[in-house]
Amino acid sequence: MKFVDAGGVKVSAIGLGTWQFGSSEWGYGPDYSEREAGVILRRALDLGVSVIDTAEIYGFGRSERIVGRALEGRRKEAFLATKILPVFPIRPIVMSRLRGSLRRLGVESVDLYQLHQPNPVVPLSATMPAFATLLDEGLIRNAGVSNYSLSRWQRAEAALGRPVLSNQVRYNLADRRPERELLPWAQSNGRLIIAYSPLAQGLLSGRYDEDHLPSGTVRQNATLFLAENLRRATPLVDVLREVAKAHDATPSQVSLAWLIRRPNVVAIPGASSVAQMEANAAAADIELTDDEDSAIDAASAAFDPFTGPSAIAQVARRRIEGLLERRHKSQESSRT
Repeated sequence: MKFVDAGGVKVSAIGLGTWQFGSSEWGYGPDYSEREAGVILRRALDLGVSVIDTAEIYGFGRSERIVGRALEGRRKEAFLATKILPVFPIRPIVMSRLRGSLRRLGVESVDLYQLHQPNPVVPLSATMPAFATLLDEGLIRNAGVSNYSLSRWQRAEAALGRPVLSNQVRYNLADRRPERELLPWAQSNGRLIIAYSPLAQGLLSGRYDEDHLPSGTVRQNATLFLAENLRRATPLVDVLREVAKAHDATPSQVSLAWLIRRPNVVAIPGASSVAQMEANAAAADIELTDDEDSAIDAASAAFDPFTGPSAIAQVARRRIEGLLERRHKSQESSRT
C-alpha cells in the first residue's frame, strides 16, 4: 500500500468511501448493508487501507453504525473520518452532532471531522471555534472541510487558528477542477486533498456505454451518464484500457493509480464487493510510466462533457420516464 504523509499524519493513498453503506439510492439491496459492507471494510483494513470515510447524512446515520460495527476490535487500524451536515453549525449544535456520530460509530474520538458543505449563512467564525474545542478535548484529532473553495478553506483555517488538514472534493479524470488552486496549495502547505468519486461514479471503469446504462438512482440522475457523455468518454476509457493491458490491470485501477500519483492526494472509492475493494487497494501498487501518465492526461483534457441546462433537462426527462414506467408496471402487476 502506498501512503501519504501530510500535516503530521500518515494515511493510505487509497481509502474507502462508505456513502453506499446503508444508502438505498445505490440500489445494492439489504444484504449489502447488513452483511457485505462490514466484510468489505474489514478486508480493506487487512490490505492496509486506513482511511475510512463516512458521514452522518449517509443513510441518515446507518453508514456510521455499519462502520462502527465493522471496526469493533480494529479501531486502531483505521484513520476514521466522518462529516457534519452544516445546516446550522453553531457551537452547541456542532458539539451535539459530533457526539451523535461518536455514539453511532461506537468510538471515543474520530481522526478527522469535516464540514460536509459550505454554509453561506452561518459564518465560519461561529463554527470553527467549536472545532477548536473538540480538538482541545481530544474528541477529534484533525479538522477538515469538504467542497470548499481555496479562499473558504483558508478562511476556515484562520477562524480555527490552526491547520485544517484536508479538503474533500470531487476529483477524477473527468473533473480536474481541484488542480487549478486547491491541489497546488495543499502540496505547498502540507495539506491533503481527499478525492471523492475518484472513478466518476464508475464512468471510468469501462462498464458503461450507450448500450449499457447504469442502474441505481445516483448514476441515473447524473448528467455524466447521459448517452451522449458515455459516447464522449469513450476515447478516454479506451486509453485507460490500453494502459491497463500493460499492467494486467483494469481501467478503474489505472484511474486510481493516476490520481494518487499526484502528491498529497488520497482517493476514497466506494466498493460494491470485496473483490472491488481488493482491486481498488491493488491500484496503489501500479507504477505508471511518465509516458503513460502523459497519455492519460491528454485523453482526460480532451474529454468535453455535455453539461448545462440541456443536460439537466435530459436527466429530469429520463427520471420522469422511469417513474412512469415503474408506475405502469405496478398497475399491470396489480391487475394480474
